Amino acid sequence: MGEALWQSNIAGYPCRRGKVRDIYDLGEQLVIVATDRISAFDWVMPTPIPNKGVLLTQLTLFWLAKLNVPNHLISADLAAMPAAFQAAADQLAGRTMLVRKAEVVPFECVVRGYLAGSGWRDYTLTQSVCGVALPSGLRRSERLPEPIFTPATKAQTGHDENVSFERMAQAIGSALAEQLRQASVSLYRTASEYAAQRGVLIADTKFEWGLLPDGSVILIDEVLTPDSSRFWLAESYRVGQPQPSLDKQPLRDWLESSGWDKRSPPPELPAELVEQIAQRYRQACDLLMGTPVETATR
Repeated sequence: MGEALWQSNIAGYPCRRGKVRDIYDLGEQLVIVATDRISAFDWVMPTPIPNKGVLLTQLTLFWLAKLNVPNHLISADLAAMPAAFQAAADQLAGRTMLVRKAEVVPFECVVRGYLAGSGWRDYTLTQSVCGVALPSGLRRSERLPEPIFTPATKAQTGHDENVSFERMAQAIGSALAEQLRQASVSLYRTASEYAAQRGVLIADTKFEWGLLPDGSVILIDEVLTPDSSRFWLAESYRVGQPQPSLDKQPLRDWLESSGWDKRSPPPELPAELVEQIAQRYRQACDLLMGTPVETATR
C-alpha cells in the first residue's frame, strides 16, 4: 500500500484520525477513508495490511445494500466528493465513503449468537453475559438459544466496557434503547441466515447507530466486517473449544508470543504474518460477497 495510503492526506479539510480510519469534515457531510492500518491491544501497528481498507469498505457497502436499512451512506463514488478527493483517486479508490453526519449514539450495539470472547468469560463466572441470564451447561463457542443484545460503552481511549441494557436505557432513554436493541438483533438474524448459506458463522458483531436532526435513527460506521465481527468457518466449527476466526486473531497471537510489553510502541510485523492476516480478511470478504473484491494495487 505504501505510506501515503497508510495515512491519507487531503489538504483543506479537517481530519480526525482514528486507529484505522481517517475522517474528513466537509461541514454537513463526512468523508470516511478506511486505511490499511491495523490495531491490537489499543495500539496501531507500525505495519499496514495491504488492501485491508478496500476489503472492509467493499464488504460494508455490500451489507448496506443487502440489509436495506436507513444508513449514513451518500455515495462511494469519488466523483460525488470534492475535487481534492478525486485528485487522490490512486490513494482513495475503493476505500472511501461520503456519508451524512449524525449524532453518534454512545454505545456499541453488540449482538451475540454464540458464546465466545468476553461473553464466554462472563458466563463462566456468572452464568450470564452483560446481565442476560443464560441456561446452565453451555459450552465454549456454543450457539445460544436466541441471539442476545449486550451493549458496550464507546471508549475514546482504551477498551470499550460491556454494560447492561438497563444502563444503556438509563443513559439514552428506554424507548431509543429498545428501538436499537430490536433493530440490532433483527439485522444480526438476517445477516446470520445469509452468512450461514455462504459457509460463515457470525458468532457476534457490533452495530453503531446515529441520530439525524429530525430524530431519525440510521446505521453508521462499518457493518459486519472482520474488524467489527467474529466470523467462523462453518466447516471447521466445533463446540467446546476456541474457533479460528477470519479476522486479526493471528496478529494477537503473534504479539502475545513476541515478548512485546503492550506499553511501548509495538514491533514491525513480519511479512509472513502480514500475508496471513491479509488472506483471512480476503477470505471473509470473498465468501460473504460471493465474488472476489477487486483491489488491484491500491
